[in-house]
Amino acid sequence: MPSVWPRPKLRTCTDPWLQWDDSTVRTVRKAPSRERPATYSLLPAPGELPVATWRLEHGWESTGWQSTDSFEEHAHDFPGLAYFQSAGGLLRTGRRTWQIEAGDLFVIAPGDVMGQVHASDLAQAHGWGVFFTADALGPDVPGAHLAWRTHPLLFPFVRGGAIGALRMRVPEPDRPEWAARIQALHEELAQRRDGYREAALAHLTLLLVGVSRLAADVVGDLRENREPLLAEVFEVIERRYPQPLSLRDVAAAVSISPGHLTSTVRRRTGRTVQEWITERRMVQARRLLAATDLPISEIGRRVGFPDAGYFARTFGKVHGTSPAQWRRAGGADPGSRPQR
Repeated sequence: MPSVWPRPKLRTCTDPWLQWDDSTVRTVRKAPSRERPATYSLLPAPGELPVATWRLEHGWESTGWQSTDSFEEHAHDFPGLAYFQSAGGLLRTGRRTWQIEAGDLFVIAPGDVMGQVHASDLAQAHGWGVFFTADALGPDVPGAHLAWRTHPLLFPFVRGGAIGALRMRVPEPDRPEWAARIQALHEELAQRRDGYREAALAHLTLLLVGVSRLAADVVGDLRENREPLLAEVFEVIERRYPQPLSLRDVAAAVSISPGHLTSTVRRRTGRTVQEWITERRMVQARRLLAATDLPISEIGRRVGFPDAGYFARTFGKVHGTSPAQWRRAGGADPGSRPQR
């Protein structure tokens, strides 16, 4: 039976961060099994936001931890972000141990196994953790943010099927803004002034938009996170999606069998190679529909669909509406869009 731990016991019974920064949130621990380590759930008080912040910094002595203490390997059933403003310490995520560097941002998936935590791991770290339930912003968020659906490492976070934390790097000029945004979220949750719910959700939304923007370099992210095969696959897709391109073509380009490629990509990303090809084509189709007044048949041709009817059917299957209707719903004046 799950155990509920109130805030005063968090130091020794749940995630060993310095403190919860919102006393309205508790955690529920589900005991480990043969297949899974202990798993923690967020349990906000009735009517409260399912959002919480943690400080990740030095000063472990104030929590009652000793330098030789450690905390069990565990998982969360909720997503989160861990942002570090300065270098120092370690973060263990299942099969990886990361040396923390200034500007590191880790996107932690529901179900991602966090390695055993030692009190000394974060002794020199300085940063924040932001955790929330998948429905904090509504049923379509963060999936509603485009990059969360189109990035092969972010997509599993939406689906709850990632197998390791995703490491990203916040550019140095943007780091003060990231720290200020998280601080503002923390203050809204802590001070609970009029309108704090709306303000907190707005700050969280902007943080997730920031993650999406950091994910623009798909191939670079894959290499940073030591996924060389996926990097090759998505490099091929990026280069050749405007042309006829099949699973067999991609498999030949990366020199492995189609069957092995299919199982590997599905296991690592939650989608098939063909689904990723289609997704990349749809991303470009949406851009062209919104930013140009090119005929729909020409847009289809430019994104790898020489048959205009097949393009329209595929677009409709993905978006639930036709390309023409999608363009009209955007509200842009066709006469103001340049042809390209």
